[in-house]
Amino acid sequence: MKAESGSADAKLPLPPPVGRKRRGLAILDFLLRLLAIGATLSAAIAMGTNNETLQFFTQFFQFNARFYNLSAFIYFVIANATVGLYLLLSLPFSIFDIVRPRAAAFRVLLIFFDTVMVAVCTSGAAAATAIMYVARKGNTRTNWFSICQQFNSFCDHATGAIGASFAAVVFLILLVLLSASTLHRRRPEF
Repeated sequence: MKAESGSADAKLPLPPPVGRKRRGLAILDFLLRLLAIGATLSAAIAMGTNNETLQFFTQFFQFNARFYNLSAFIYFVIANATVGLYLLLSLPFSIFDIVRPRAAAFRVLLIFFDTVMVAVCTSGAAAATAIMYVARKGNTRTNWFSICQQFNSFCDHATGAIGASFAAVVFLILLVLLSASTLHRRRPEF
């Protein structure tokens, strides 16, 4: 005789095995790393190739705006390239975590370096943002004039690169939170 849906004998669906959940979190970690790689490397490339030349009166009077003219932009490119390289090198560890979701030794190492990379990426993006604010608005008290009225393309490319870098910061913060919640739920097996 079949059990009715309201009876106590009815079978409830079993929750998914713990290994599937951990493997799913490991796959999400891998995907977040890929997104962060794309964001950091695109930010570094966009800023590193950013330049604009304006000609005044003749060809002999030219004004250039290049990323390496400002030390904050140089730091921005180096910081994003470093974070992108780290994320690229951390992909094998993330794949290992997919294959062996119960091993916590690599997860502890990744959460430490992910946290450091959040700080590096945030500092690079913040430094470039401060320079872009002055470039767009100027500062009348110190007689720094806005250059974005003349170098519009340069400023637009720099703003896009900064936006990509802040997107990478969000991805990295999500990686740290995901790693912390994964470590909190499992018993470490070193």
